[in-house]
Amino acid sequence: MTTLPSGFARARRWLRDHPLAFDAALALCVLIAMICGSFADPGKGHGGPTFGTRTPAVFSVLLMVLAASALVLRRRHPMAVLAVTGALAATEHIFIDPPAPVVMSTVIALYTVASRTDRPTTWRVGLLTMGLLTMVAMAFGSTPWYSQENLGVFAWTGMASAAGDAVRSRRAFVDAIRERAERAERTREEEARRRVAEERLRIARDLHDVVAHHIALVNVQAGVAAHVMDKRPDQAKEALAHVREASRSALNELRVTVGLLRQSGDPEAPTEPAPGLEVLDALVATFRNAGLPVEVVGAEQAPRLPAAVDLAAYRVIQEALTNVRKHAGAGARAEVSVVRVGTTAEITVLDNGRGSAGHESEAAPDGGGHGLLGMRERVTALGGALTAGPRYGGGFRVHAILPVEARTGEPEPPGPAVTTGSADDQA
Repeated sequence: MTTLPSGFARARRWLRDHPLAFDAALALCVLIAMICGSFADPGKGHGGPTFGTRTPAVFSVLLMVLAASALVLRRRHPMAVLAVTGALAATEHIFIDPPAPVVMSTVIALYTVASRTDRPTTWRVGLLTMGLLTMVAMAFGSTPWYSQENLGVFAWTGMASAAGDAVRSRRAFVDAIRERAERAERTREEEARRRVAEERLRIARDLHDVVAHHIALVNVQAGVAAHVMDKRPDQAKEALAHVREASRSALNELRVTVGLLRQSGDPEAPTEPAPGLEVLDALVATFRNAGLPVEVVGAEQAPRLPAAVDLAAYRVIQEALTNVRKHAGAGARAEVSVVRVGTTAEITVLDNGRGSAGHESEAAPDGGGHGLLGMRERVTALGGALTAGPRYGGGFRVHAILPVEARTGEPEPPGPAVTTGSADDQA
């Protein structure tokens, strides 16, 4: 069984979807009210108005029907309907005494204009309508100018203007609230998408750094083992031990990184801390074992950095040394410097390899390397700057300036590094 509230809500929705039907029903109600009111005698003398002592003239009934019919088009042509109903009401006051309440249709038309136009137009049109109808009623009526019928015309037209303006203001306020809520919802969705994209980019950088570093070491050590397997098996065993250690480290770091992608119901991710400058010695040792002499300067005296900055510094050094091992050529040496300068930390990695030519010759031919790009994105995401390029006299230099306090805003788009040739294709 349909309840009364649900039936009322359904009727409201139907009327809102069929405005012309609603206006036709409203016009019929206004016509009935005007005809009923036309049977009332205002009572010019004593005792007030009486009902049923007079009958409306045919001309008055015609004016009421015309005025009510005009209200059917009040939404499509509000100004025209107001002009028509106002003219019919004035005609009734001029020719019929006492007049029938044709002015009721003018009140509805004036309310419609006020609810659908701006405030200045509302008050201009409202004051003009109130003034004209009130003056016509006072000038042509047989009652004194201060009678309640004349003041009623003034009051009802004034209230129609005020009510329409209030409805328009409320409608605008509700629309503004709804728009603000929709904009806030869109902003939340965009922020969520942005954070997801940033997290994907960060995880991709971590995976690239881990895989590029350890696979490069495994490749070098495997090559050494293959080269000395027949003549120096003891050295081959040592190289294979380094391969096993590098692969184990790669698996552990991959497990930590991929653990971030697990859902809430998955088993707990590993709780090992993210790598940082505290384990820089272990990182450098892997490169020394792979045959790359590395000298570290200033890392022991450098104060502890924030977690995000510490991880970025570690990854920059890791990627830069990986590039040295892959591209600098045989006999190259590397130097790592970590210096705290005011509110920034400066990371510098130098090598004396074959310089830009060597780096370019080893770069991926399809331009698929993302080493320098990943480093630059890491640094700029924290509000720092990174430059990379060949050194004067040979070799390569990577220099990163990191703020001590990591920036939490939106990452800046990566700018061009100071490189030559296809240095961006390293790693």
